[in-house]
Amino acid sequence: MLSRLVRQILQATVYDVAIETPLEAAPRISEKLNNNIRFKREDLQPVFSFKLRGAYNRISQLPRAQLERGVITASAGNHAQGVALSGKKLGIRAIIVMPKTTPDIKVQAVKRLGGEVVLHGDSFDVANKYAIQRAAEDGMSFIPPYDDEMVMAGQGTIGNEILRQWRDVDYVFVAVGGGGLIAGVAAYLGDVAPHVKVIPVEYDESACLKAAFEAGERVVLPQVGLFADGTAVAQIGEKPFEVIQLQKSDNSGPIVEREVVLVNTDEICAAIKDTYDECRSIVEPSGAMALAGIKKYIEKHELIGQNIVS
Repeated sequence: MLSRLVRQILQATVYDVAIETPLEAAPRISEKLNNNIRFKREDLQPVFSFKLRGAYNRISQLPRAQLERGVITASAGNHAQGVALSGKKLGIRAIIVMPKTTPDIKVQAVKRLGGEVVLHGDSFDVANKYAIQRAAEDGMSFIPPYDDEMVMAGQGTIGNEILRQWRDVDYVFVAVGGGGLIAGVAAYLGDVAPHVKVIPVEYDESACLKAAFEAGERVVLPQVGLFADGTAVAQIGEKPFEVIQLQKSDNSGPIVEREVVLVNTDEICAAIKDTYDECRSIVEPSGAMALAGIKKYIEKHELIGQNIVS
């Protein structure tokens, strides 16, 4: 599976709509933490998130007959905008099912990108079940936010870029929700650069990967905290978890480190401020989680002089 996913990453079509984002030095934070920190600036994508990569890669490789019937997904956030922009780029119908509780600013953002918004249910789970049902009834293609190989491959192009931009990278810290991003990035690095350590970071109120590691299988959290809403997922994705457990190409260990760094609300808020002070960018809570995890991991393991990507 690992070699197949790496091939899919190399063949991904993301650059029809996404950009290769800079790997930006963070000199102030680097000096403060005594390590070399760089930010992978996915906030500079057309929809301000990496989610565009996976959505477009999945949609653009559908057969023409399926494209003509349109696509549908459920999301209240970045995946919704990625699917909407992908549909606009390809000239196809894109329906986004969003919970009725979705803030109007997010609804309007999807509409501006050409998405057809359907408000249904009071939670993501209800909206998601409706979207899957609607896809089957109308013959549309359902586009998962993370539990799909082509989606993971799209996100995995970030790993390819990081390695080309900084051959000497030692650590990559990745925020985890459903697992699509970390699975894609780790699959590429685990096969091409197995010396790189990929460290998962989770919000302590939605730590579904840590729970899965401890149980030896995917589990459903009884509830999740919504402060870091972009990663508020109750169960790690089935396909991402399969990938996360794979071994590196040199059999030196799993492609994702088993030590999950848990960060709390205060630590995320501090990382948001750190990011703003560094590059005058205000990131959403989930976008600051990797940096929060870096700070905590460096202190625990007393790292000095390492090359680290957030």
